[in-house]
Amino acid sequence: MTETTSGAAPRTPEIRLASGLLESLRQELITDAFAYRPLPPMRTDGRLTRRLPQRLRARAAYLPHAAAAGAALLVLLLAATSSEFGPLGALVLGLIAATPVLMTLVRPVGAFWVALVAAGLLGLAAPSEPAWPWSPGAVASYLVSVSIVAMRTRPRAAGWMWLITVAFGILLPAVTGQGDLADVSPMAFILAVVFLAVTVRNTRRQAEKEVSAQAEVTAVERERRTLLEERTTIARELHDVVAHHMSVVAIQAEAAPYRVKNPPPELEAAFATIRENAVAALTELRRVLGVVRSADYEAPEAPQPTLASLDGLLANVREAGLSVDKTVTGAVRELPQGVELSAYRIIQEALSNTLRHAPGAPAEVEVSYVLGGLGIRVVNGAATGDVRPSPGAGHGITGMRERVAMLEGEMTAGQTAAGGYEVAVFIPVRGRQEPAGETAQAPA
Repeated sequence: MTETTSGAAPRTPEIRLASGLLESLRQELITDAFAYRPLPPMRTDGRLTRRLPQRLRARAAYLPHAAAAGAALLVLLLAATSSEFGPLGALVLGLIAATPVLMTLVRPVGAFWVALVAAGLLGLAAPSEPAWPWSPGAVASYLVSVSIVAMRTRPRAAGWMWLITVAFGILLPAVTGQGDLADVSPMAFILAVVFLAVTVRNTRRQAEKEVSAQAEVTAVERERRTLLEERTTIARELHDVVAHHMSVVAIQAEAAPYRVKNPPPELEAAFATIRENAVAALTELRRVLGVVRSADYEAPEAPQPTLASLDGLLANVREAGLSVDKTVTGAVRELPQGVELSAYRIIQEALSNTLRHAPGAPAEVEVSYVLGGLGIRVVNGAATGDVRPSPGAGHGITGMRERVAMLEGEMTAGQTAAGGYEVAVFIPVRGRQEPAGETAQAPA
C-alpha cells in the first residue's frame, strides 16, 4: 500500500521509511544541537555517598563534573605528548582534543559534532600515524566525548552517532587519499561496545526510576486506601451510635402526644420541636457520613445555612427554652459562602453551649457588618433554675476555633464578670467594600 495526500504523488513505503529515519536524525542530533543543557548534580542518597559526612556529601554531587574535567586533562596531555610539533603546537592540539570533552558538560549534542571535527583536525596534524585519521589523541578525545554524550542522550542518538562515525571513517580517507578503509574497523568495534554498555546502563537506570515511581504511587494508593477504610469505620460507628438513638428520639417524639389524652398545645409544640430537631440532626449526620465514607463524595446541592437563616435558628432555640435577643449592626451585605456558613455554625454552637452549660440563662447574639470583615458576639448570663448543666464533650470551642482559623480570623472565649460566658469572633472579608447606605440596627 502507498500513502497518498491531496494534490501530491503517492509516497512509497521506502520513501516513508527514509523520511522517518531523516526525521529521527534531525530530532536527535540536529535540532537544537548546541542548546545549553548543563549536567545536573549527582544524587547523594546512594549506598556509598549517604555514608559520607554532610560537607563531603554536598561536594560529592559534583563528582561527574570533576571526572569529566579530569578526563579532559588526560586527553589534553595525551594529544600534546603524541604531537610532532613544538610546545606551542602540542598545546594547541591538546586544547582541540580537550574541548569536546568539556563541552559534554553543557552542550552534549554539540560536543559530538565538535569531537568529529576535532578528530579530523588531529588526524590532519598527524598524517604519519598508521591508523589515520585516528591518532592516539583523536581516539581518546572521541571515545571520551561520545561516551559522555551517549550517557546524556537516548539510545537512538547513540545509534546515529555510531553510523556517522563509521561514515566519517570511510569518507575521509576516500576524500583525502590518506589512510585505508579498514582503519575504521577497530574504532567502529570499540565504539559499538562502548555504546552497548552505555545503553544497558541507561536502560537499567530508566527501569529503576520507573520502579521507584511505581513504588511511590503504590505507597500513596495504599495510604489513601487505609485512610478511606479508617474513615469508613468511623462513619459506621457514628451511624450505629448516633443515628439509631436520634431515630428513636424522633419516633418517640412523634408518638408521645398520642399517648396522652387531650395534651396541652404547649406539650404538642414541644414534642414537634423535638422531632424536627432530631430529623434535622439525622439529615446533617447522613450528609457528614457521606463525606467520611467516600473519597470522591460530592456534597448534595441542598442550600447551606447562611446568616439569612439566623432567625429560624433563634426561633428553634427559643422553642427549646432559651431567651435570646439578636442585634445586627452595619450595612447588611452578602458575604462569601464559606464566611456565611461558618458564622452560622459558630452562632449555632455558641447557643447550643448556652443551652447545655447555662440552662435558663438569657443570651444575646450580635452580628456586626464592619469594613473589612464580620464581627460576631454571643454572650449569655449565669445559669438559673434547678436544671443541672450538662458536662458536654468539650469539642464545641475547639470546633469554633478551627473554623475561625481556617478563615484567618480571630476569636476569644471566656467567662464574663457577671458569671456568664462570651464568645467574640472577627472574620476578615478581603476584596469587598461595604455598600453605600445607612447603618441598620435590627434587634429581634
